[in-house]
Amino acid sequence: MAVADADGGVVASAGDPAVVAFARSAMKPLQAAVSLSLAGEGIPDQEVAVACASHNGEEVHVRMVGSLLGRADLGFDDLRTPASLPLDQAAARALPEPRPQFHNCSGKHAGMLVASARRGLDLHTYPDPDHPLQREVLGAVVLAAGREPEGVGIDGCGVPVHALRLASMAALYARLGRPERLGELEPFARRALAAMGAHPYLVAGRGRLCTALMESAPGVVAKAGAEGLICAAVPARGLGIAVKVGDGSSRAADPALLRALSLLEAIDDEALGSLERFARPPVLGGGRRVGDLVADFELA
Repeated sequence: MAVADADGGVVASAGDPAVVAFARSAMKPLQAAVSLSLAGEGIPDQEVAVACASHNGEEVHVRMVGSLLGRADLGFDDLRTPASLPLDQAAARALPEPRPQFHNCSGKHAGMLVASARRGLDLHTYPDPDHPLQREVLGAVVLAAGREPEGVGIDGCGVPVHALRLASMAALYARLGRPERLGELEPFARRALAAMGAHPYLVAGRGRLCTALMESAPGVVAKAGAEGLICAAVPARGLGIAVKVGDGSSRAADPALLRALSLLEAIDDEALGSLERFARPPVLGGGRRVGDLVADFELA
């Protein structure tokens, strides 16, 4: 875990802040800012929020993805996300088959499609690393992280994913919260985080920490990634936080982030109490609660 400021300095850590991780799904606010910078005007905040999302695939999320695609006269068939069922189990049970629009990254892809369409860029190849939009994203990652990525791979949804040290990932989130250092991307990064804070349900959905945290603590903007990664920005403090669980399991990420926010006094006791189910998720045995998963560490 690393906590960094907008100058790129590590102000606190637990473990090694130089650990490298792929920023799977956690990069979406920055990717959305790039898409906004290319797409121009006319995209409302709800659609900006879903472009930043790893959403549950609930009806409201899918409807908003369709609305965003409609800004460029596009539809679900234009998405290059893999056919998927929703993350939300109730929504998944109600559907007969996987479809691209239910993938948790479909909002990000919709934003990239709208940006490409409005700039006259190829729509079929928008996920390719050499596509002009993805080159713009890479430039934004270098600017926001303050360094070249340690590597570039392909994310589960098919677009490029960037590997960064946790310290650089935390600095990236600090700069999203204080975007003055992002040059021409500043207004778009500011808009992306504002949309997430204004419409937290669209960023994730029911039963998800990102949504519950932003509803309970409006001064924090959070975005979960994959494989035990979760990041947050505390704009008023100019701080960014990057948490990575070493074994890739996501179950410890939520308690660890909430513990860090509590130690940093970025979340008060009332908000923390309302998030108890995420801070101390139950351990079950034989179908009953036999313990709790607890984050117990200090920040150096």
